[in-house]
Amino acid sequence: MREQQDWVGHATYMNALADDGFVVLGGPIGDSTRHRARLIVRSSTEQDVRDRLARDPWAKLGLLAIESIEEWEVLLGNEPGQ
Repeated sequence: MREQQDWVGHATYMNALADDGFVVLGGPIGDSTRHRARLIVRSSTEQDVRDRLARDPWAKLGLLAIESIEEWEVLLGNEPGQ
């Protein structure tokens, strides 16, 4: 993953999304040769998710593609501030 084109730009962008509170959790999943990742994000609309991820340098290079966006109802754990 770190050997892919513009890793620094991608990592910087994703860290900014995390610092902003948009990305709650994220990272690679499964077999590392498949270059897949999962993100848990805070967003009110699917379009917001698509718009923000479209600005990632890897999206512009064709290295980041959204496989699916699914709403998740969290029933276990504490939400910050509760």
